[in-house]
Amino acid sequence: MNISFDGKVVIITGAAGGIGRGMVHRFAEDGACVAVCDLRGAVEFASQFDDKVKGYEFDITDREATKAAIAQIYDDFGRIDVLINNAGINVCADDRFPVDKFSDKWWDAILSVDVDGTFNCTKVALSYMKEGANIINVSSIAGMVPLRKQCAFTAAKAGVINFTKAIAMELAPRGIRANTICPGSTAIPLTNLLWQQSGGKDALLSHIPMGCQATPAVIASATAFLASDYASYITGAVLPIDGGWICGGFVEDEI
Repeated sequence: MNISFDGKVVIITGAAGGIGRGMVHRFAEDGACVAVCDLRGAVEFASQFDDKVKGYEFDITDREATKAAIAQIYDDFGRIDVLINNAGINVCADDRFPVDKFSDKWWDAILSVDVDGTFNCTKVALSYMKEGANIINVSSIAGMVPLRKQCAFTAAKAGVINFTKAIAMELAPRGIRANTICPGSTAIPLTNLLWQQSGGKDALLSHIPMGCQATPAVIASATAFLASDYASYITGAVLPIDGGWICGGFVEDEI
């Protein structure tokens, strides 16, 4: 399937990280102008591409900074066609506890980035988006099937799913689509380090019917499909990209 984003402008948050980098490469290869957005590292990463890819560094939890950054993206490119709310955080292995021992600091941080940040970027970008535009929010299989000792991440990602469904209903009459992708375990440095710390990678793989992690390129391909005209009648959808993991549920305490 040949997908072209020639003439389209794509905003990707969390774009200097593992999954985000894969998305930037995919959309740039498909001809898009890409706004690489992250708290740090976005400008340096974007400099590896031609002038159709630009970096913007700002905090998506800061509403005024988000307004200023997205306004600058619009000034630089003249349009916004796709918003991918990919930015998100989670606790490392050492900070995973049951709810009665879960850190208040981590709860506030995760909800702020994963939920508030998604809302902030969506609200601002919509003022520049026209009929035919679309939004893709990155949740997780943890938003579909709860994970132990990760109450904040599970709550945040479930919130992203229902937020997407809500805006899909609101935006459909305006000709703007909204969908959610839910990656499973993805082979990026941060995730691999986490599984090394927890010693749970073998147990993890035993719960994935396909027997392997996703790659950033796999996640990016699914995202590109949903952002393309091939998915023009798809809105409010929740797409797991997990090698079949959620088919069997979560069993082990360390998963």
